[in-house]
Amino acid sequence: MSISKKITDRIVSGIKQYQPILAAAKTRDAGEADTVTIIKDMLADIFGFDKYVEITSEYAIRGTYCDLGIKIDGTLQTLIEVKAIGIDLKDNHLKQAVDYAANQGVDWVLLTNGMCWRVYRVIFSKPINQELVVSIDFAALNSRSSTDVELLYLCCKEGWQRSVLGEYHLQKQALSRFFIGAILQIDPVLDVIRRELRRISPDVRIDTDQIRDVLTAEVIKREVMEGEKAIEAKKKIARITSKNNRARKNVKEGEKGERESELAPAELEGVQ
Repeated sequence: MSISKKITDRIVSGIKQYQPILAAAKTRDAGEADTVTIIKDMLADIFGFDKYVEITSEYAIRGTYCDLGIKIDGTLQTLIEVKAIGIDLKDNHLKQAVDYAANQGVDWVLLTNGMCWRVYRVIFSKPINQELVVSIDFAALNSRSSTDVELLYLCCKEGWQRSVLGEYHLQKQALSRFFIGAILQIDPVLDVIRRELRRISPDVRIDTDQIRDVLTAEVIKREVMEGEKAIEAKKKIARITSKNNRARKNVKEGEKGERESELAPAELEGVQ
């Protein structure tokens, strides 16, 4: 992840500035309104948003309100639900924020109490669901850690403009146990395993169905193969595989068309 020195310096300075501010706010058990004020300052000073143009307080959604909304070039990027700094973030807080986002058609939700920052991707399924993508304990951040700086950059204005949060989510999905478990069960991977097994044991007859049975019964945990995330991983792989197959077919048809067009002049000469 490439981050300019200017942005890095802003993030590092922000970590040093706001860790004691948040600690003091938690000590005095600051309420939700005071926490929202701190969050707005952090969004400007650390994450680079224009406090007066891009940060909207009490964003109205169908007669109710979400605490904050972030807009870039007039387009709503994420909704932020803020809880008082002394309140532990809970599932019912998340449901409220996700419901707000679903009503507004927004892909991302940020839930925070100042100390804990959680970014969720809204999944527009039936029913509406969500997936935790980033979780940050602000008090535990190290201003000298490039990893911590990159983590905060995901939520910076410049990060939104470069869609790095979406890319980070895709990478995280690709390395999830559900995605890898589903990959292990597709035919091309099974063919590779079969080929390697035959190379090691040339006298043993093994087919891909046998390998699949061993993987699903004895190697891959059942929790990785069942449930919504496992089903979604299989569907995604199937879509990608189908898309790649269509692309290869189009390339082959295009190459075939080129060869036929090259032969056409000679064929025409024979007809004449």
